[in-house]
Amino acid sequence: MTKPIIILGGGGHAKVLVDILHRLNCRLLGIVDPNQSIGCVLLGLNVLGSDNVVFDYSAAEIELVNGVGSLPKDKGLRARLFNTFNAKGYRFKTLVDPTAFIAADVELSDGVQVMAGVIIQVGTKIAKNTIVNSGAIVEHDCRIGRHVHIAPGAVLSGTVDVGDAVHVGTGATIIQGISIGAGSIIGAGSVVTQDIACNRIVYPPRSQIKSINRD
Repeated sequence: MTKPIIILGGGGHAKVLVDILHRLNCRLLGIVDPNQSIGCVLLGLNVLGSDNVVFDYSAAEIELVNGVGSLPKDKGLRARLFNTFNAKGYRFKTLVDPTAFIAADVELSDGVQVMAGVIIQVGTKIAKNTIVNSGAIVEHDCRIGRHVHIAPGAVLSGTVDVGDAVHVGTGATIIQGISIGAGSIIGAGSVVTQDIACNRIVYPPRSQIKSINRD
């Protein structure tokens, strides 16, 4: 029997996830969001309180869904939430929209979210808490790290290696065999034809590259 679910966050990404969860006939307890009033209704669900409400339930009796989206400006909030609750033994549900195509041998780790119309081909492995957003294509034998966001319409050709906490922007294309270093940002519409080191930003249309200042 599947466990009831609490959703972390009540923004736009959570709204899409709630729709998927309803279509999968999942049992939803409610939403936790520190920016909303307890008892109000959000996305058709009751707001239970702030994040600490999760600890009123044992890790054995519920699953979590990370409803916080992932954009570079968020400075890793989604990853921090995942790591905090995961370290306390809570499990994040791996969620696949019914319209996605996932090859039989694809490996999806805890908390991976695969949205509508996605294609993920054979031999691909995707690590924890990664989002593969609407209409993205991940071709054969790709390796995608933790806390990655592959934005809508992005295309990863075969054997692409993506490090942790990478953001691949909307409509970006990464050709076969490329490696993207951890923490890098691939701008929307970029075409990546060379390996990218860690903590770089790639801009279209000529895929300009510069370092990210993490200070």
